[in-house]
Amino acid sequence: MNETLDPLAASLFAEVFMADQLARNRVSRALPKGMEISHFSVLNHLAHINEERTPAQLAATFHITRGAMTNTLSKLVWAGHVHIRPDWDDARRKFVSISPAGRAARDAALAAFMPVIADIVRDIGPEKVRAALPVLRELRARLEDS
Repeated sequence: MNETLDPLAASLFAEVFMADQLARNRVSRALPKGMEISHFSVLNHLAHINEERTPAQLAATFHITRGAMTNTLSKLVWAGHVHIRPDWDDARRKFVSISPAGRAARDAALAAFMPVIADIVRDIGPEKVRAALPVLRELRARLEDS
């Protein structure tokens, strides 16, 4: 066995990776037909901030390439879920906003998968989930910094 392998770190990341995979699978199955997790994530973010963002800002927020974000946005535009307009001051830039149809699609997605997630939280116990959140937030923050 490799002496530099930290069993606690390995167990933590194994659990995080597996939970991520299982959660994504569960949410994907519950999303409305044609919606992907990446679509929901962008719609959810835009609904929360309630402001326009550039595609570059969205790509940075989700830690993906601009090309990947452009692909996601083109699908959301096609579905009528976002509006993209030029920057009136700088024609090279664009701004993205959520449309009323996008807000409705985001709300429908939440309604579809939140009961599943709420059941899991209820089964685990809200107090255990509350206790885990600070650790998970710190883990995310440290990973974002690196």
